[in-house]
Amino acid sequence: MTSFDDREDKYEKKFAHDATLRFKAEARRNKLLGLWAAGLMGKEGEAADAYAKEVIKADLEEAGDEDVFRKVRGDFDAAGVEQSDHQIRRHMDECMETAMQQIANDK
Repeated sequence: MTSFDDREDKYEKKFAHDATLRFKAEARRNKLLGLWAAGLMGKEGEAADAYAKEVIKADLEEAGDEDVFRKVRGDFDAAGVEQSDHQIRRHMDECMETAMQQIANDK
């Protein structure tokens, strides 16, 4: 292999590794977000875990975070939970930071 091929191979592996980490972080973020939202809606234990799984599944509907946001927003509205769009999005960001830290510490 030439040095160019070696570099290209390393970049491809790094890209795949980064994509895997991002996927894991988003799934963990969604679980954390789901548990937070479940708590605000008065769900505990198995009901909270089940709701967190619903939030994780919601992220598979389309690319990006809007599907997760819509899920939580709609469920908050249905349950009468007072949270602004900004508060939900801010908490999504905080959960992502936590998820990334947790994954980094898992290594």
